[in-house]
Amino acid sequence: MTVATVHSRRRAITLVLIKVIAYVLITITAVSMIFPFYWMVTSSLKTEVEIFQVPPKWLPLPPQWENYDYVLNTVNFKLYTLNSFKIAILWTVGVVVSSSWAAYGFARVRFWGRETLFLITLAAMMIPGQVTMIPLFLVFNKIGWVNTHQPLWVPAFFGSAFGIFLIRQYFLTIPQELMDAAKIDGCSHFGIYWRVMMPLAKPALASLALLAFMGSWNSLLGPVIYLYDESLFTLPLGLTRFSGMYFTYWAYSMAGATITVIPILVVFLFTQQYFVRGVVLSGLKG
Repeated sequence: MTVATVHSRRRAITLVLIKVIAYVLITITAVSMIFPFYWMVTSSLKTEVEIFQVPPKWLPLPPQWENYDYVLNTVNFKLYTLNSFKIAILWTVGVVVSSSWAAYGFARVRFWGRETLFLITLAAMMIPGQVTMIPLFLVFNKIGWVNTHQPLWVPAFFGSAFGIFLIRQYFLTIPQELMDAAKIDGCSHFGIYWRVMMPLAKPALASLALLAFMGSWNSLLGPVIYLYDESLFTLPLGLTRFSGMYFTYWAYSMAGATITVIPILVVFLFTQQYFVRGVVLSGLKG
């Protein structure tokens, strides 16, 4: 056996070992990500005693489907769902429209102080939400918006720092020649933005829309601060009804959480190809 053959075999064995280790690590990571979701779904089909049983009961046999019946019929779950959809859709539309328009200005319109203003916009992402929580509440209370849905979606129409950054990065990848050709054809800046940039930026827009929808749908802090009337509650706030001062109904909470996750999964399934492409082409990949 020649030296070249030995080196070739060692190299092949090394590559196989690297692939095996990589697949093992990927499998462990996938299981660690899926397990909480699995535990949530199985817990929603157990009794309170079975959830805390030691050793744990991995399969809910028999499944307690009445947990879902209780959640859907005992509390006003349908109204909470409609409120969540209303706020999430309005928030998503506001973020996508305002952020894309501002991103076009930062990416393709030349004006004095553009870079400085963009840096200030990025700096806004470094300010924790807790810092602006009280001032915003005082403003919304002054104009009579407390205990309404307006504070939960109107701010979206004034832009999102992350959304502006994401869409701007994507706009910068679109060739300048397309914009020049549109100008020659007589397009205004709005015409270029609407007819050229927006159709080409569908992956980035889908990514931003998915992130905005998920953020609004899962938001609990905003509804807790601004909503008092139960008829205005969203799903995350409605689920807190299963948590008392001394006891939490975990089976009902897990059933409600499982139902809450379904719209997010549906939206992601329809936008996942655009989401991955948008994140990669906008320069946000790790």
